[in-house]
Parts: sequence; C-alpha cells; structure tokens
Amino acid sequence: DEEEDYMSDLFIKQDVRPGLPMVRRGKEAIEKEEKQKEANEKNRQKSIKEEEKERRDLVLKSALGNENKGFALLQKMGYKSGQALGKSGEGIVEPIPLNIKTGRSGLGHEELKKRKAEEKLESYRQKVHMKKQANEQAADQFRIRFKTKQEERKMEGDLRKSQRACQQLDMQKDIDVPKETWFWIEAEEEDKKDEEDECTSTDLSVSEKLRILTAYLREEHVYCIWCGTTYEDYEDLSSNCPGDSAADHD
Repeated sequence: DEEEDYMSDLFIKQDVRPGLPMVRRGKEAIEKEEKQKEANEKNRQKSIKEEEKERRDLVLKSALGNENKGFALLQKMGYKSGQALGKSGEGIVEPIPLNIKTGRSGLGHEELKKRKAEEKLESYRQKVHMKKQANEQAADQFRIRFKTKQEERKMEGDLRKSQRACQQLDMQKDIDVPKETWFWIEAEEEDKKDEEDECTSTDLSVSEKLRILTAYLREEHVYCIWCGTTYEDYEDLSSNCPGDSAADHD
C-alpha cells in the first residue's frame, strides 16, 4: 500500500470537523431503525379482526352493482343510483350505516352506561344547586342578623339619648325622682354597667322603653327627642314636629 499523501487534494477535501463521525453514525442508526420498523410492519401478520375490518370497509366503500339482487329489483322499479328512496324522493339517499358490535358486553349495556352517567351528572347538578341555595340562605340570614343588630344598637343609642334628655328636663322642673327608675341614666352607672345589664332592669324591651320614654318627654316636657327641640306647647309640637318616630324624621 502506498502511503497517504497529506498534501493531495483528496485528503484536503475530506470533512474532518470534530464530532462529525458520531453525528453521522447516529443518523445512520436512526435510519436503520426506521427501515427495520417498516419491514416489521409489512411482514407482521394481521389479526382476524383487522382483516375483517379491512374487507368490510372495502365492501362498504364500493357501490352496489347489478349483480346485487336487491339493487336489481330497485332498478326494475325505476330507481337510479344516487337517487333518494320514495315516490317523491323524500327518503334516504345513503344506506343505513352498520353498527358493528365488537365488545363482549350484553345488549343494552351502552344505554345503561349512558343512563347511569346522566343520573350521576344530574345528581352532581342537584348537589351544586343545593349548595348554592344553602350559601344564599346563609348570606341572607347573615344580612338580616347584621341589620337587626345595627337597628338594636341604634335603638339603644336613642334610648340613652332620651334618658339623658329626660333627666336634664326633669331636673329643670325640680323633679328629683324619675317617674320610672330607668327614665334616667346615671354617669357612674354608664361607666360600670354594660348595655345588657341596663336592659335587664325591667321586663320591657329596648323598643318599648324608647316608645314609653319619648311619649313621656312629649307629654311632660313638650320635647321631641328626634328633633332635639322643646316646643312652646303641645299644639306647637303637633303642628311643627314631623312625626313620632325616627323613621318620620329621616
């Protein structure tokens, strides 16, 4: 063998980049693997089901010919290929498709499965609807409780205001003892007692106390707690005061 001439054109034209042989060998291996897969696919023996499906698809795709007895009878009655059935052509054009059953489940299993899925979905919808209703009811109850609590606090504040006004007006008339014990509110009691302790002094509710006390202030002192005004007489109060409750003064 002759020694290679490293200065010849043949040697210079060769691609001698680093790593190129590895890339080339990798591509060749992938191509070889793909060819092997194609060969295995061609040589693989088809199953009976696959062969039946191919034959069935081939027959279904091909149109009926004159050798078919049913098609021949239709032609004798005036039927033409591609024409709809019926005297007026209102019938179907394409044949009824075949529904091949390949599974091992019994007849009606798919319908039962579908019905169970629908029942499950309906049950889920009902649960979601009931949960939504429960949340809405809880929100409504919370709003009602919150509004009631606010009204109670406002009413308690109005009662305290009325008690202070009653005490001041009574003392101006030299009344030393209130008509009812709860008509006045002492400063030391206000600091020491809670609102619940004050409301349990009698069996009357806060709204009843407020109604009785405001009526007393109007009759005894011609004073309207809502207006914050002492009128000259009852006639002046009746003609100039908007009403007997906080709602009338809003």
